[in-house]
Amino acid sequence: AALGLGEALRASGAADVIGGQMVQIAGSNPLVALLMIYLTTAFFTEIVTNNAAAVLMFPIVLAAAESMGVSPVPFIIAVMMAASASFATPLGYQTNLMVAGPGRYRFIDFMRVGLPLNVLLGLVSVVVIPLVWTF
Repeated sequence: AALGLGEALRASGAADVIGGQMVQIAGSNPLVALLMIYLTTAFFTEIVTNNAAAVLMFPIVLAAAESMGVSPVPFIIAVMMAASASFATPLGYQTNLMVAGPGRYRFIDFMRVGLPLNVLLGLVSVVVIPLVWTF
């Protein structure tokens, strides 16, 4: 279903509108846009699957990069990293759900351990990505 939604975002022009809004908020600063894309993807990956989050963000990322006139590669890498960092909820990834019941973990247990991991990975990603993949 996420693949269809991602294609609908692209075909309808909604991705262009959302990407344009992100660029407007970022003020054509690619580093701020990178941070916004990372945070948005990280949020989505905690409430839907990582694949769905990546598919939803991909057309938005392409539109934002095109609007800014920069390479989309750093933004795509940010989506990849953020979509893979579903540590803060049991909903974000299958193995989180698989261990929640037998381990008697509560939702807050995932938040307590996963949120700091998400923040750490986010900071490292936003700093390292532009150093390796230029805008």
